[in-house]
Amino acid sequence: MRSSTDADGASRATPTQTKEAAIDELLRYRDAVANGEATFADVAKKVSDCSSAKRGGDLGEFGPGQMQKAFEDATFALKIGEMSDVVDTDSGVHVILRTG
Repeated sequence: MRSSTDADGASRATPTQTKEAAIDELLRYRDAVANGEATFADVAKKVSDCSSAKRGGDLGEFGPGQMQKAFEDATFALKIGEMSDVVDTDSGVHVILRTG
């Protein structure tokens, strides 16, 4: 999020995993981060299939019109330091941590 970090696609539905299972998995990772059991960056590096995974999910800065609308709307609705619930877009399900 160019103002956020994204554990994006941590769970996309695959031929062996339903969308619901992907969301359940993503929520478990979100809870681990929220409870201090893991860091957002570590989870993103481990499970994200986004190219930002190698940067701990950091997408860098972005402005209006640069991301899918649902992702962008969710990002800019967050306060800095706040983590989203599951955000569903055409490219998968995401949890967003706004960092700037």
